[in-house]
Amino acid sequence: MKDVSLIFDFPHHQLEYFNLEKAFSTKYGDTWVSVSTKEYINQFNTISRGLLKLGVKPNDKIALISTTNRTEWNIMDMGVLQLGAQTIPIYPTISKEDYEYVLNHSEATYCFVSDVTILEKINQIKDNTSLKEVYTFDEIKGAKNWREILELGKETSSQDIVEKLKKTVKPDDLATIIYTSGTTGQPKGVMLSHKNLVSNTLASTPRFPLIKGNTKALSFLPVCHVFERMIHYMYIYCGVEIYFAQSQDALNDNLKEIQPNIMTAVPRFYEKVYDAIVEKGSNLTGIKKVLFFWALNLGLRYEPYKANGWWYEVQLKLAGKLIFSKWRAALGGQIKTLISGSAPLQTRLIRVFTAAGIPVLEGYGLTETSPVISVNCPYNYGIKIGTTGRVIDNVEVKIAKGGEILVKGPNVMLGYYKDPEKTRSIMTGDFFHTGDIGELSEDNFLKITDRKKEMFKTSGGKYVAPALLENELKQSRFIEQIMVVGENEKMPAALIQPNFKFIKNWAKRKSVTLEPGNDALCSNEKVISRIQREIDSCNKNFGKWEQIKTFKLTPDEWSTDGEHLTPTMKMKRKIIKEIYKDLYETLYGK
Repeated sequence: MKDVSLIFDFPHHQLEYFNLEKAFSTKYGDTWVSVSTKEYINQFNTISRGLLKLGVKPNDKIALISTTNRTEWNIMDMGVLQLGAQTIPIYPTISKEDYEYVLNHSEATYCFVSDVTILEKINQIKDNTSLKEVYTFDEIKGAKNWREILELGKETSSQDIVEKLKKTVKPDDLATIIYTSGTTGQPKGVMLSHKNLVSNTLASTPRFPLIKGNTKALSFLPVCHVFERMIHYMYIYCGVEIYFAQSQDALNDNLKEIQPNIMTAVPRFYEKVYDAIVEKGSNLTGIKKVLFFWALNLGLRYEPYKANGWWYEVQLKLAGKLIFSKWRAALGGQIKTLISGSAPLQTRLIRVFTAAGIPVLEGYGLTETSPVISVNCPYNYGIKIGTTGRVIDNVEVKIAKGGEILVKGPNVMLGYYKDPEKTRSIMTGDFFHTGDIGELSEDNFLKITDRKKEMFKTSGGKYVAPALLENELKQSRFIEQIMVVGENEKMPAALIQPNFKFIKNWAKRKSVTLEPGNDALCSNEKVISRIQREIDSCNKNFGKWEQIKTFKLTPDEWSTDGEHLTPTMKMKRKIIKEIYKDLYETLYGK
């Protein structure tokens, strides 16, 4: 087996070293269906031959859209790539207008979709694109199915053409264009090469505690996101069995069924798990409740490498048996590692989950860096809470004037598709400008302090870093989402989506009368007063110019469907400000 240098080398590496019986497993109805490493390779070779019969050529663009992760997506990915063509993974939750933009901008010729909901959206705009055909993974009446491509590729005589095309693909060749979900404006097409993704996979692998050939992963973070996609390649390389969660709602059941050892997620997931655990603990009574909060508070004080001393470790062991064992059981009982990326993770979550025997490894990266730049690691004293870990091998980070993080390495993208001017604007020589502000320690640990683009100046000329305030306040159980505003205004303020469920339970416990509906809750003086206490507590940790002076509660739950959040749960700041324009203006008496 030659060294892995191209994305489609990963499955052959798995075949040689691990040859799994269950490389990928997807649940259809009530049944888990698995494919072996051999079946996986055979099926993507078949797809390649079928695509050749459709007339797909090197550098053609094939769009993939799936509501949930599934085996078919991974088969299509390899089948396309080994022809020298490129995949265009698209978020399932975007609007039909965004579908139209991405499909036209990428010039995709074929599109593979998972289900009827996406098919209906695509059919509404298909005639405005260059798509020749749309295929579905689910069986849908009247729609062409991806199995038709498998049928086309059954005849193996054209495999020699596939093999010849594979040999023409070079590491620096374009592999995929990933359109960033974008917190502002139209999405940008990030061009990633085979080398970008392969180098990042190989450099990230030593950071994760995987038992090669004997680990199970549960995958639910969208594979169209480069973070999960690179992780999939790492799983394939390390012989990890990949199981695909059916949906967010079925996640708890899938965890218990599969009992995975590793899983990736964005911070919002960990926040929700933590909130659910605390809510259950709050509903306990007597000694059970006392023990629960004793263990929780112990966890919140956690420091790695036994830095709290022997007595703390004795208590932690006891808490592990009495309380934390139940938390582990809720996640299937076998989780050894959780990985967090995409946005900053509250340090209290890292502490409490790690104390509970469920270590969370936080990393940092961007789509443009394939994605990993740094990540915490359980080896070689590689965990430092409050940082995103040490910079990975073969990647260089330097901090520019003003604190911006610049990155250089084989993981840095080829550029933005059809936008050389934009590409030039974010590069200084070989260094990519991340747009994030950070600090790099002497021992190569990277700490992110804010988003350069999100920092703003008040009318008094003072800089405010909103993410710091937001992360602090999101720790409040009364606050689900918060956006700090105040650019060119006299003072910082905030738009807040309350945690409606928690506040309703709080109101019952405190005998606070709430009128029906979210509007009434948001205007309730006792609710406003209680949230003001949370704001006041947070403000004590910040300078006077940074403190939130006023706020407004929004009656909607911020969501991707409501256009408040990107598919990776980041706030669309401009859109949120526009949605709540009236509330924003009342903040400043306009």
